[in-house]
Amino acid sequence: MEFCPTELTSEAAVAALFERASSAGPVSILVNAAGGSGRAFGDGPVAECTEDGWDWVLNTNLKSVYLCCKHAIPLFRKAGTGSIVNIGSVLGLAGHPLFATHAYAAAKGGVIALTRAMAVAYAKERIRANVICPGLIETPMSARASGDQQIQAALADLQPLTGSMGCPQDVAEAALFLAADSASFITGCVLPVDGGWMAG
Repeated sequence: MEFCPTELTSEAAVAALFERASSAGPVSILVNAAGGSGRAFGDGPVAECTEDGWDWVLNTNLKSVYLCCKHAIPLFRKAGTGSIVNIGSVLGLAGHPLFATHAYAAAKGGVIALTRAMAVAYAKERIRANVICPGLIETPMSARASGDQQIQAALADLQPLTGSMGCPQDVAEAALFLAADSASFITGCVLPVDGGWMAG
């Protein structure tokens, strides 16, 4: 395994990353899990969201996905198959007043729409595209939610399966399934991994 730090909002850097990956052998799986909250950069309700915040969030969470998919698909074509798993968010499917970061919601909604469009466009080339929409997962990015009493009190209703935040392995296991041949008949799927958030 090789770790290659890359600026995923730079097309030149992404192209170099995929060229390096292809030199090691066929490439047939892409998991787009990079992203982040733009609250510190000015994300918030649309009437208050700064332009810098908007640009940072859209670049980090959506442009990066576009660039990685753009450079992976030619390699998938060479391999004769491919599986894309993108990480969206429940906030790309539904708004919630406790999570009013509208640039983030727009970016994750864009990831969902892009994934479904790619699923249709590339299906005949045996290239699949699916998206996972996590709820609140216990990661460094969700540290604010972990310390917010109002959000913690709402978890029993938001994620009623456990009444708590999920763990990264919940998302990782879903990604492993969608990436693997065991999901070879699945494309265009929007899979909530959210403890029941979207079922409510």
